[in-house]
Amino acid sequence: MCIKFYTMTALYPQIIYGPVHSRRLGLSLGVNLLPLEAKLCTFDCIYCECGWNGDNRGSRRLNDREQVAAALESALAAMAAEGQLPDVITFAGNGEPTMHPDFEGVIEDTIALRDRYAPSAKISVLSNATQLHRADVVRALERVDNNILKIDSLDESVARLINKPCCNYSVAEVVEQLKAFNGKVIVQTMFLRGQYEDRVVDNTTEEQIAAWLEALKTISPESVMVYSIARDTPCKTLQKVEREELEQIAARVRALGIACSVA
Repeated sequence: MCIKFYTMTALYPQIIYGPVHSRRLGLSLGVNLLPLEAKLCTFDCIYCECGWNGDNRGSRRLNDREQVAAALESALAAMAAEGQLPDVITFAGNGEPTMHPDFEGVIEDTIALRDRYAPSAKISVLSNATQLHRADVVRALERVDNNILKIDSLDESVARLINKPCCNYSVAEVVEQLKAFNGKVIVQTMFLRGQYEDRVVDNTTEEQIAAWLEALKTISPESVMVYSIARDTPCKTLQKVEREELEQIAARVRALGIACSVA
């Protein structure tokens, strides 16, 4: 895998990257629909491994549907020839994948290619849930195996501090949108502590966790993923939450009857 580094954070300069061993998903073949020389996202998370949105001023051209399909087919054919097929095809990359204007078409192509070359592989989308007002995005997410959508805090002010949304964003609205998947959704949450612009960052307090658990009851997802910082972050004053504490949080999720993994 070739990754281009910028001041300790990284961009993916290719449409297809990997395969890499994902701490959450297994052997993952990554798909980047976003610009190869710049980050494009509706969030500007203080922990993002791709850096700040404004750090890299390269071309903001999106990879078109045909390019993505050709690159993915080439990668899958090569892996099949080597007898090493991916566990999962994962849409992530340099920002928010569902911003792509033909996201639904890309997913349609990916399902067809997966079925041809790697029928046992899952298709996963890692999304910040900011494009759920688009019916085409919702339809596409309903078709993938792992519809992984982010909520880092139920407190609007804390969510804005951590995620720095660059769009109209309401946590309460996202909860309602996740409920509409009727359980076919995986909630992903990053837990962290630290400081940002002289403000305390901490979504691990009892108040934060209790509100988050109540939201999970309402959403009733098929599962939850909890994790903490594992790579370099653009904000250098953040602290990782250790696995033991993440396991304690996960145990409270499991007590609700919801599966929960710790990465």
